[in-house]
Amino acid sequence: MSKNYKIIAIGDNVCDKYLSRGKMYPGGQCVNTCVYAKMNGIESSYLGKYGNDEVAMCVQETLKQLGIEDSFCRHYDGENGFALVTLQGNDRVFLGSNKGGIAKEYSFDFKKMDFDYIKKFDVIYTNLNSYIEDDLSKLYQTGIPIAYDFSLKWTEEYLKKVCPFVTVAMMSCAHLTAQQREAEMKKAQDNGVKIVLGTIGEDGSYVLYKDKFYYASAVHADNVIDTMGAGDSYFSAFLCELLNNSITGKLIEGTEMQMRERLIKAMNIGASFAAKVCAMEGAFGYGVPIVGKTEII
Repeated sequence: MSKNYKIIAIGDNVCDKYLSRGKMYPGGQCVNTCVYAKMNGIESSYLGKYGNDEVAMCVQETLKQLGIEDSFCRHYDGENGFALVTLQGNDRVFLGSNKGGIAKEYSFDFKKMDFDYIKKFDVIYTNLNSYIEDDLSKLYQTGIPIAYDFSLKWTEEYLKKVCPFVTVAMMSCAHLTAQQREAEMKKAQDNGVKIVLGTIGEDGSYVLYKDKFYYASAVHADNVIDTMGAGDSYFSAFLCELLNNSITGKLIEGTEMQMRERLIKAMNIGASFAAKVCAMEGAFGYGVPIVGKTEII
């Protein structure tokens, strides 16, 4: 009998303001993860911090349209997170952001009712843009595995702080040599992460599990419009496949050989889904005319 698995993404939301198009698109890694999870057959919910401006309204309205619950989100007076973006060819280029707006000013201040809610999910997703590092130990105590995206910004000190609470992590490694990538992935493993993904863009991805590296090639995207969300879509589909391909709803289950097969399949599905997402405007579409600020002070 199959179970309806669920992912909760706790952290960032933004609108990506494309100056080259005059449009803004709802996004942020946590919101993207919720949308991509739903596209991969996994129920998802978002828990984050909203401002009270048009940007916040855009994100909330989009999640409502998509049927993604956000009833446990925090609401504050002030500016929602946004990023300024342009395109160079089909590659999205970040020009700057307001660093999450009000999100950086308020802590999550999780209460028992939040933890009771979070315990209903199978995976917690979050990332380095979510101002959540000091809450990870409390989230870890829920017993729900944490998936964490380090993007391409981490230090040894940061890995030591975050990794003990993380079950599966993704690191963007396209800027590293093969030797450096292996070394950084091993640091994450040595600090407690059970499954470490290292993506290298068009050159594919690696996973490190129990001291062994496994490789999957990238999937060529036929109709690349926008690379926004490529990493988030890969990681989301990877996590969804591990859930969908499980018997008990655990990210890690089975023998080492079974895990090898599960991980390689999940990487291939992640790569295939990421290629499809590159054919969408913004992270997942739903663009509207830009409102609010278009400069970073």
